[in-house]
Amino acid sequence: MKYKKRNVRWMLVVYDLLVYELSAVLLLGLYGGNDKLSISGMLQQMVLALLCVFSIRLIGNVYGQIWRYGGIQCYIRLLYTDAIAFFVYLILELVLPVEKITFARMLCLISINLLGALALRMMYRYAYKCSNQETKQGRFLASLLYTFGRVKKGNDKEIQKIKIAIIGAGRVGVSFAEDLLNSDEAAYIPRCFIDINENKVGREIQGLPVWSEDEATFRKLNEYEVQEIVFAIPSMDAEKKKTLYEYYKNAGYKLKVYDYPTVYAAGGKRHLREFDIEELLFRKPLVVSDEHTNEYYKGKVVLITGGGGSIGSELCRQLAKMQPKQIVILDIYENGAYDVQQELKIAYGNTLNLQIEICSITHKNALERVFAKYHPQIVINAAAHKHVPLMEHNCIEAIYNNVFGTQNLVELCEKYEAERFMMVSTDKAVNPTNVMGATKRMCEMIVQSASMHGKVKYSATRFGNVLGSAGSVIPLFKRQIANGGPVTVTDKRIIRYFMTIPEASQLVLQSGAMANNGELFVLDMGQPVKIMDLAENMIRLSGVQGIEIVETGLRPGEKLYEELLVKTEELDKTSNSMIFIERDSALSPEEINTRLNMLREVCETGDDSQAREVLRKAVPTFKKPEEVNRAAEFAVHQKKSEPEREEAVAI
Repeated sequence: MKYKKRNVRWMLVVYDLLVYELSAVLLLGLYGGNDKLSISGMLQQMVLALLCVFSIRLIGNVYGQIWRYGGIQCYIRLLYTDAIAFFVYLILELVLPVEKITFARMLCLISINLLGALALRMMYRYAYKCSNQETKQGRFLASLLYTFGRVKKGNDKEIQKIKIAIIGAGRVGVSFAEDLLNSDEAAYIPRCFIDINENKVGREIQGLPVWSEDEATFRKLNEYEVQEIVFAIPSMDAEKKKTLYEYYKNAGYKLKVYDYPTVYAAGGKRHLREFDIEELLFRKPLVVSDEHTNEYYKGKVVLITGGGGSIGSELCRQLAKMQPKQIVILDIYENGAYDVQQELKIAYGNTLNLQIEICSITHKNALERVFAKYHPQIVINAAAHKHVPLMEHNCIEAIYNNVFGTQNLVELCEKYEAERFMMVSTDKAVNPTNVMGATKRMCEMIVQSASMHGKVKYSATRFGNVLGSAGSVIPLFKRQIANGGPVTVTDKRIIRYFMTIPEASQLVLQSGAMANNGELFVLDMGQPVKIMDLAENMIRLSGVQGIEIVETGLRPGEKLYEELLVKTEELDKTSNSMIFIERDSALSPEEINTRLNMLREVCETGDDSQAREVLRKAVPTFKKPEEVNRAAEFAVHQKKSEPEREEAVAI
C-alpha cells in the first residue's frame, strides 16, 4: 500500500488544543459534581480524552481539510470523528485502571469540546468571507486573520475587486457567490442578489442581501458600489432576459453571464463571459435530452465529414458526451479540424478516442483509405459548399463537392458495410432558387434512392439558418457594428428561420438515431425573423450609436422569404415535437445514375452556365429566384389584403 501523505494544519491543532484545555478545566476541574476527581484523576481523564479525540481526528484527516472552503461535509466529518472518539474514550475508561467519572460528565466533556471546535471553524470561515469584502468590517477581519497567521496579507491591487450584483439567488447564483467569497484571488466580489422569489427577497444568503427587482434601484446599487451585473439564471425566459439587459445596459452597467458547469462551458468548467447577442434576440435554446439517442451512439465508431466546420464541430462536441468508441473528424480545412481536436483534448483528455483525417470527400481514393482504416459504423456528412452567392459563380465546384462527394460517401458506406449514413441538408433544398440549394436537393435524392436498394440505413435532416455558423449573418453584423457601420442587408423584406448550432446538432443526432431507413427529416425552426428587425435589434443591444443600415439588393439566387419547412398537414410526426418526416418518393437507382451522368458530363466541359441549366433538369424543383420572389410577393400582398376585403364585405 502506497504511503499517503497527510497535510496537517498544525496551527489549527494548537487552537483545538486550547479549546480542549478550556473544556477539560471547566468539566474536570471547576465542575466538581458527585464524582469529584483528585489531581491525578483529572490528569488521567484529560490525557485519555485528549488522546482519543485528537488521534481519531488525525486518522479521519480532519486537519487535512481547508476550512475556509469547508462545506457541510467538513462539519459532518468532524461530528462523526468525535462521536467515534467518545465511544473509544468510553471503552478505555471502563477497562483502564483510572479514576472513574459518570457517563454524563464524559459526554459533556466531548460535546463541549466539539461545540468549541465547531464555533472556532465557523467564526474563522465567517471572518475569511467577510475579509474579502471591501468594507470596514472586512478590512478589520482581514487584519485579524493576518495577525493570527491564518491568511496572507494581500496587497492593494488584490483588494481592488469589481463589485457585482447577481441576478438569481438560486443554486447557480449562490454557488457563484460562494466561489467568489471563498477566493482571495477572484477579480469579483458580490454585494447583493436580485431575485423575484418572495421567499428569498428581504433575507440574506451568504451574508448578502436579496432584493426584489423593484428594490434594486439604481440609487441602492450605487450605495453598494455595484459596477457590474451578472446574470446567473440559465433557465431565464429570453424576453425577460432581454428586458433586464436593456434596463441595466441603459443605466451604464457592464453585463455578464455566469455559465454553471455542464450548461455551456466545455468540460463543465465554470465560466463568466460577455453576453452573446444571439441569446437576446431569440427564444431560449432548447436542450434535447434523450437517453435513446445517447445510447445509440455509445460505443460506436463515428465518422464526421466536415467535422471542423460550424455544424460538424458541434456534432463532435455533442457526440463526445455520448461515450462513442471513436470519433473520426474528416475535413479538407486542417485549421478547423485542429481547433476542434484541441478543444476536445482539453475537455476530455485521453478518455476520448479522437482521430483527424485531412481529406476531401471528392477524392474517392483518399476517402476509401479512411474507410478501410477505421470501418466507421455511423457516417455523418456535414461537408458541403454552402455559401449561396459564391456557389452561384462556382456551380461546377458546388456539384463536384456537394453531389459527387455525397455519392462517394454512399458508395463507400455500402462497400465497407456502415450501419447508418446521415446527411445534413438545408431548407434551401425546398424548391431551390440557387445552385447550393439545388445541389443539396440532389444529395437528398441520392440518399433516398440508396435507401431503396442498399444495405445501409440512410436519412437526411433539413434545417434553416444556424446562428453563429460560418457565413451566417450574425457574425457579419457584429463585425460591421464593431467597425462603426454601416450594417448591410440585401433587402428589408427578407425573412429567415433561425436555430442555434447546439439545437441543430442535437436534433440532427436525434433524428439520425430514430431513423428506420430513407427518411427525410425536417426540423421545426420556430417563428421566422425579419432580417431588418434583426439588424436593428443588434445595433440597439450593442449600445453603439449612429450605425446606419443600408440595403444592397438581393444577391444572385437569393429568396425573399424562405419557405416554411414545417407544414404539419404535409408532414408525418415523430416522437420529438420538433422533428417531422417529409413525405417524398425515392427515385430508382437507374434514374439517379442517369442524372448523375448528365451532371458529370457537363462538369467536364468547365462551363458553369451550362452546368446550372443541366442542374435544373436533374432537379426539377430548381426554379429561378425571380419567379419565386414574384410569387411570394403576390402571396404576401394577397394575405395582407384579406382583412381589407373581409371588412368591405362586412360593410
